[in-house]
Amino acid sequence: MRLSIALFLMLLAAACDRQKASGSQPDTQGAGVSPAAEEKGLDRRHVGRLAPDVEFRDPSGETASLADFKGKPLLLNLWATWCAPCVAEMPTLDALAAAQGGKAGGGKLQVLTVSQDVEGQEARVEAFFEERKLGALEPYQDPQLQLMEKLGVGTLPTTILYDSKGREVWRMVGALDWNGAEAAKLIAEAR
Repeated sequence: MRLSIALFLMLLAAACDRQKASGSQPDTQGAGVSPAAEEKGLDRRHVGRLAPDVEFRDPSGETASLADFKGKPLLLNLWATWCAPCVAEMPTLDALAAAQGGKAGGGKLQVLTVSQDVEGQEARVEAFFEERKLGALEPYQDPQLQLMEKLGVGTLPTTILYDSKGREVWRMVGALDWNGAEAAKLIAEAR
């Protein structure tokens, strides 16, 4: 299992939008690992698929799942602290979450960011949120990378919109300005 996680992480590092965050992303170039071939942009191939029943950690370290967020549309963002495009888009996700009611989730849309940093990186993720003063988002974590595996995600960041019944509407592979016109048009599809 550990070997498969290590191999998966090497592939994942190669698949992150190719930008390197100040030496913190593993260098897999030339290591005999080919990057995952996943097209960047809007992907509607998974429309209607139910959110997987996978457990991850909430900010207090307790077990959470996507089922906990049913009842309202959910924008799920998979990211990592070592992924430069993930880091760049996080302030726009925080602003979107704030516009939607923040942690209280009073708006039409829930925004959930789940770190894909591996086991032992919990403090790093929490520090990331504190340093950047992300007040509307919370540091959920999936150190076993179960969400990526069950969702078939090979590139970070990947953001998936689920409807209020937990069915996938679309996914965005790669970074996006979540406060821009393109994002607003896509989010309007939430029901």
